[in-house]
Amino acid sequence: MKLVLTGAAGRLGSYLREPLSKLADSLVSTDIADDIGKLYEGETYIRADLASLDAMMEVIEGADMVVHFGAIVDEGPFEELLGPNFIGAYNVWEAAFRHGARRVVYASSIHAVGMYPKNEFIGTDVPHRPDTFYGLAKCFAEDLGRMYWEKRGIESVHMRILSCAQVTNARALGSWLSYDDLVQLVIRAIETPVTGFSIVYGVSNNDRAPVDNSNASFLGYRPKDNAEQFAEEILAKEPRLDPQDPGHMCHGGPFASVKLGEGATASMGIVDDRKKS
Repeated sequence: MKLVLTGAAGRLGSYLREPLSKLADSLVSTDIADDIGKLYEGETYIRADLASLDAMMEVIEGADMVVHFGAIVDEGPFEELLGPNFIGAYNVWEAAFRHGARRVVYASSIHAVGMYPKNEFIGTDVPHRPDTFYGLAKCFAEDLGRMYWEKRGIESVHMRILSCAQVTNARALGSWLSYDDLVQLVIRAIETPVTGFSIVYGVSNNDRAPVDNSNASFLGYRPKDNAEQFAEEILAKEPRLDPQDPGHMCHGGPFASVKLGEGATASMGIVDDRKKS
């Protein structure tokens, strides 16, 4: 099996490269960075721009599946997100179709439904409710994936990741996706025999998880980690939250409260702990 991993230079991509290289006969990792360090056995690196269909055609040639994590991973002006996040998604699916790839495994996001109140336990079948242009791009890719399945037979699994980073705030007690559970989820999305078009929330086995994955049970994803181990420490230092603030009340967290086009990740205390190869 030949796999392609976009966004390989990113923080989440750094944790996927080694397990995917072991899963596949060959792994093509791609990003816009000049290099990604030492390569794993069976892995090659191609520098390529998601916004170029020609580049994606070269990268995806001969691939059985594409694991698509490449994107700008923050809110920003629509014009900045248009190339990598919107057009890039089209280019990945179109190149996958032209080359006869079977499936796209896509890093979607809770921000596709980020404006739902957090006291609503939402399933994978709720209508889109994006919190930002970034979230809108995830809605676009999910709809794109459904259309390519229904019109062209390309399977896709859309993983609505909540927050895959170290637990540093109260929101993450419910939204945390550990790196080990991330790897499990991606592997399940690859190895499940038939997926059609599917949506699954990327979240660990947290006591406070605010989403319902029962419709995606067939994937066999059974997360093992639980953010409750951090609760006492986090809640002891967390100031009292304002229930009228969308950033505290909505599933999208800070993305739900920022103005459109303005970055949100700077306020989230994300630790850049990417894995070194």
